[in-house]
Amino acid sequence: MASAEWSESPRTGETRCCRVWNIVTRIRQGQITGRGMNRGTQIPEALLNERDTKAKWYGIPVLLQKLYESSDPNSDLLQTHVFLKEISALLSKEAMTFVTEDKKTAQESMFPNTYTFDLFGGVHLLVEILMRPTLTTQKNNPMSDDLIKDCLSILYNCCLCTEGVTKSLAARSDFVLFLFTLMTNKKTFLQTATLIEDILGVKKEMIQLDDIPNLASLVQSFDQQQLANFCRILSVTISELDVGNDDKHTLLAKNAQQKKNSSPSQAEINQATVLNIPGFIERLCKLATRKVSENTRSSNFLQELEDWYTWLDNALVLDALMQMASVEAEHSSTESSDESSLATSPQRHYLPQSMKIVHEIMYKVEVLYVLCVLLMGRQRTQVHKMLAEFKLIPGINYLFDKLIWRKPTTNHVLHGQNQNCDCSPEISMKIQFLRLLQSFSDHHENKYLLLNNQELNELSAISMMADIPEVEAVVNTDRTLVCEGKRGLLTRLLSVMKKEPADSSFRFWQARAVESFLRGVTSYADQVFLLRRGLLEHILFCIIDSECKSRDVLQSYFDLLGELMKFNLLAFKRFNKYVDTEEKFQIFLSQINSSLVDSNMIVRCIVLSLDRFESQTEDVKVVEVLSECRLLSYMARVENRLTFLFRLINIISVETLTQENVSCLNTSLVILMLARSKGKLPFYLNALREKEYAEKYPGCILNNFHNLLRFWQQHYLNKDKDRTSLENSACICFSYWKTTVSVLLSPDRTSPVAIASYIDEAYLDIDKEFMEE
Repeated sequence: MASAEWSESPRTGETRCCRVWNIVTRIRQGQITGRGMNRGTQIPEALLNERDTKAKWYGIPVLLQKLYESSDPNSDLLQTHVFLKEISALLSKEAMTFVTEDKKTAQESMFPNTYTFDLFGGVHLLVEILMRPTLTTQKNNPMSDDLIKDCLSILYNCCLCTEGVTKSLAARSDFVLFLFTLMTNKKTFLQTATLIEDILGVKKEMIQLDDIPNLASLVQSFDQQQLANFCRILSVTISELDVGNDDKHTLLAKNAQQKKNSSPSQAEINQATVLNIPGFIERLCKLATRKVSENTRSSNFLQELEDWYTWLDNALVLDALMQMASVEAEHSSTESSDESSLATSPQRHYLPQSMKIVHEIMYKVEVLYVLCVLLMGRQRTQVHKMLAEFKLIPGINYLFDKLIWRKPTTNHVLHGQNQNCDCSPEISMKIQFLRLLQSFSDHHENKYLLLNNQELNELSAISMMADIPEVEAVVNTDRTLVCEGKRGLLTRLLSVMKKEPADSSFRFWQARAVESFLRGVTSYADQVFLLRRGLLEHILFCIIDSECKSRDVLQSYFDLLGELMKFNLLAFKRFNKYVDTEEKFQIFLSQINSSLVDSNMIVRCIVLSLDRFESQTEDVKVVEVLSECRLLSYMARVENRLTFLFRLINIISVETLTQENVSCLNTSLVILMLARSKGKLPFYLNALREKEYAEKYPGCILNNFHNLLRFWQQHYLNKDKDRTSLENSACICFSYWKTTVSVLLSPDRTSPVAIASYIDEAYLDIDKEFMEE
């Protein structure tokens, strides 16, 4: 029947082409509908041979038939491997073209062999061959490691070159979990890890690590090289899918999502799973801090590193070269699983020294990323304790000058906080290092581990000289866990920060890392420690003299400046000394006014500091600074504070609030809380009303502010972490925030401190429902 159906009468070449297309169409329809033919093995071999030359299939459909027939569990798998190698030779060139020519999308016209292989059921057949041992108890004909490796390599090539293959493999959860069992074999580990990473990258539903058979024993069986590569896979399973766009999602949408899904996310569950693997964090710390061989022969190491990276963009690809170079050595010696074996084993000398260093750098990037994600998760306290115990910070401090920041990097474009980017290994290493420092220091007493013993003593001396209590966290810091050497990690970071080129976007990450050290309850000693090292002058130079244009960098510098100067008389004196002309001051104001979303934290700092200093006028030094400092004098004028208040309220709405701009709402609240404490709240509210009428938009500002405050109540009253951040940022207890919002939202239109009292009845619109489209 088949031969009759597929027989061809003598026709023109055009008809022959149509017949070829008919075969393709039928197979496609069968794969979509599940009816009829869905693989090439169902087509007579004679017909395939006849069509092969015209269709330019290069014998792939016939080879697939032979592969199918020879892959029976009771057949000679040596013959199976022969056919597989023939197919591999036809596909590997296309995969190499994809990698070396940086193809962004897989197209049939570019990779016809791989497309033909998939079309005629090759991908499905290889999955079937790989998984057959799990379907039978017979062990008399096991698959060789080389056969498994070739199957995996071909599948990976198909993922690269043929659209839809990766997604179809990801849809088979049984196959994905099966792949993890292949990672127990060191000889197939590399190919397996490469394929898993590609599949998980497109999988719609995040894999549950608990579903992986014997996960703990699997991870414990990895040597350090395998563990580093496993981190690439792990990063996909423990990261929230939208982490890179967190600042872009509205708070309204995020709150609604949290109400729907109050239970932990799959990423959070997976984080808990890996933390429960014995020895896991300790081994990651050893990998992150492992010393790298320094006897590089290249006089221009960084340039050579970049040259290698132009075609080696994947740690697993580099591993393949390392593995090829070490094959001969593996026959003569057994590789140690000790964490130092990779750096010291003789086989590493088969490749240029710069490649070996790239190898180490790329490993550390993956490890640092995983540690950073865990530090930001629900188990942060547990992770912090382990990272301190296993001396991650002193280890990184040792590597800082030798590896992490050997030379400054230029021409770098700022990326978001997602790990997926096309940066070189060296740039990725710096970014992940800075993100780790930011996460490690943020609102945690372990931040003092970034200092050495001498620097901790300096903090104590600063407190003593100022006649203020020493910071409790400094006193409680375990001196055996801090940095060693002449400089701690924070001081080293400040040093490279001040040398960073004016146009470098690393300034953003550096400022964020240093700011995180200052976050929390304002510490005078911490501020003075950084002031002594010229941080304030460096920030002002970047804002004023270099006239920085990057919004991200400016925001990070204004945030850092706000933390550095808050309530600190010395900082305002040094500010006034640097900004010693009206021209400089106007440039500074212009940078602030160019985007209040970016600069509102320095506005908050000035308002808060002015309020405190005005309550300390019995101190001659305070009076001197109040009278001389341009910045404080400017903010002391009520019309300037009102202008900032008006603008802060006017640039946001409930529908546009994000994690990035919600600080504008809180800064406006700070201004009004301080006004309330002095009995001036009615004056400020009436000024907003007058501004509305002057702008010919009566009710617009106050209605918007009323709605913002209603949302504020919903957002903050159930978030303990956010409450603490508010208290620390303003040194105002949360109860005062709460009562201020309550009196402003009072429905009593006779109250002089209620927003509703200042909106005419005709324009009143304060009962708006918050809807997220």
